[in-house]
Amino acid sequence: MADQVNSLEELGQVAEGTEAVAVVEETPREPVRDELGRSYATGKRKDAVARVWIKPGSGKVSVNGKELNTYFARPVLQMLLRQPFDVAGVADQFDVQATVKGGGLSGQAGAVRHGISKALQLYDPTLRAPLKAAGFLTRDSRVVERKKYGKRKARRSFQFSKR
Repeated sequence: MADQVNSLEELGQVAEGTEAVAVVEETPREPVRDELGRSYATGKRKDAVARVWIKPGSGKVSVNGKELNTYFARPVLQMLLRQPFDVAGVADQFDVQATVKGGGLSGQAGAVRHGISKALQLYDPTLRAPLKAAGFLTRDSRVVERKKYGKRKARRSFQFSKR
């Protein structure tokens, strides 16, 4: 290792003869679609896991074989599912077919939203930037804390009795 650089002057002399390396541009992402023209993605939230297929259509959403309004009766959960389409600016342009298992309704709605967002960016890679900026492509990693021994729940202690 006779070429070892020990000072800034030596580094400057070595660097004079070299050219700066150009930053390699990212290759544009390709759309990922199956033979039926659908994009598939898996969304997760808490204990819920959603398998989501999207295809061009009129905006019909089907969750576990039921309509959106029947499966997610609360307007807040319905709004949660429509958010990715509104942010991407493609409302009522895609049909969604989702199957979701585990967790409660809130977790399931979050899982379907995550799946829709991932499927949208796979279907049309140009939608990735607005979805990522809104934070819909990031899996919400918050889960229920486990119960500890000597405690009633994760952190709640048993009731203290003075006498």
